[in-house]
Amino acid sequence: TLEALLKDAAAPFGALITDASSALGDFIFDRLAGNLREQGYSAQEIDAVLALRPQYLGDVAKRLAAVKAFAALPEAAALAAANKRVGNILKKIEGEVPSTVSENLLAEEAERALFSSMAALKPKADAAFEAGDYTASLQALAALRTPVDAFFDGVMVNAEDAALRANRQALLNQLYGLMNRVADLSRLSA
Repeated sequence: TLEALLKDAAAPFGALITDASSALGDFIFDRLAGNLREQGYSAQEIDAVLALRPQYLGDVAKRLAAVKAFAALPEAAALAAANKRVGNILKKIEGEVPSTVSENLLAEEAERALFSSMAALKPKADAAFEAGDYTASLQALAALRTPVDAFFDGVMVNAEDAALRANRQALLNQLYGLMNRVADLSRLSA
């Protein structure tokens, strides 16, 4: 990984330098972004991919190609906007963000539909991601547009009941994790 490489490169200097990994990482990603812009990638695509600070720089081109293909899908704009909304909801949670969803607490049809859609496509998206097929991983997410839209139309995330609220937050946390492995898709929303 880039992080391990920078750490190993600093080790021979011992106490002569402080750990500059963070600053060097920033420099490398800044230079990479400039180089990618010169190659014709859009600022949004670059920002979406590099926001995750991928540790294997050899994967960046595949991630950019996947983001470009995803952005061309009719569902992309709605999913990117929903992803941004989910991120904003999760940022406002005080303390630890719940991560375990209890099926027994899925009270509304729209949240049950989202949960089941995620469960159905997650193995396919996971397998594609693990195989390095980032395009297939992102394209699998297109099937989530309808259940995500229905969820936001019909479900109050911040319900009065603490257990329901935490369960809905956990559902959104899982969705956010699923959607942001290849790139930060919220960066694609206009």
